[in-house]
Amino acid sequence: MEGKEKESQGIQERASKCQREPGCLIGAVNLKSSNRTPVVQEFESVELSCIITDSQTNDPRIEWKKIQDDQTTYVFFDSKIQGDLAGRAELLGKTSLKIWNVTRRDSALYRCEVVARNDRKEIDEIVIELTVQVKPVTPVCRVPKAVPVGKSATLNCQESEGSPRPHYSWYRNNVPLPTDSRANPRFRNSSFLLNSETGNLVFSAVHKEDSGQYYCIASNDAGSARCEEQEMEVYDLNIGGIIGGVLVVLAVLALITVGICCAYRRGYFINNKQDGESYKNPGKPDGVNYIRTDDEGDFRHKSSFVI
Repeated sequence: MEGKEKESQGIQERASKCQREPGCLIGAVNLKSSNRTPVVQEFESVELSCIITDSQTNDPRIEWKKIQDDQTTYVFFDSKIQGDLAGRAELLGKTSLKIWNVTRRDSALYRCEVVARNDRKEIDEIVIELTVQVKPVTPVCRVPKAVPVGKSATLNCQESEGSPRPHYSWYRNNVPLPTDSRANPRFRNSSFLLNSETGNLVFSAVHKEDSGQYYCIASNDAGSARCEEQEMEVYDLNIGGIIGGVLVVLAVLALITVGICCAYRRGYFINNKQDGESYKNPGKPDGVNYIRTDDEGDFRHKSSFVI
């Protein structure tokens, strides 16, 4: 009698507990999870919790499926681990799934399905969303080496491995920069905006005080990484020197022009190809031929005019 009383008490306790669970039916298989949205860092282990809270079937059928990119594949089927989790996952307890050495490719939805043939409601399922976080790698930073005062400048910082997507922060001489220089009196002599989502640090007009060593840090919930320091120099434009240089160039061009004109006037560019007197053959009227003799300028009449 004592054993039956305990069994009856256990049934009543499960029924009472089931009534507190949303969607739970007495005499039907019901599932719950201690964590439906587990978050884990890459290369760690994780447990996907799937617990049978009530069932009349001693040996229910357990299946786990992975839903990723609109495709559904088996993870646990026919009492063994399937697919890319083979060798690094196992069934924990009766229904939960444990995965070792998780990778970013394991981020997906996992569905635990239980079929209990002896229950009034034979099938129940629960979906677990697994998120695998990936630490950022060293970002790629681009910093202009030299910029004249008053000109704009853009510094870039990019990282492509981190998950979730990292946020970016910039430092100058080991001092963190605000997202807007106008919001901090310390940077009142600067004019820049920092986009923490894209990693771009944009100066609308640089000042001498903006010179220094710059580096960027990419960070997310899994960790952070920084690039090496790079120097940006802001220099003054020598307006007087530029004007003086232009005047010197103009003066040199003027002297060259005058020299060329003088040379033309003095005949240095005329090419005298003949040392003696030049001769031109006179035109030949109809019926008249002229022959030049050996003596220059002496022509002999060969035939008479035809009248």
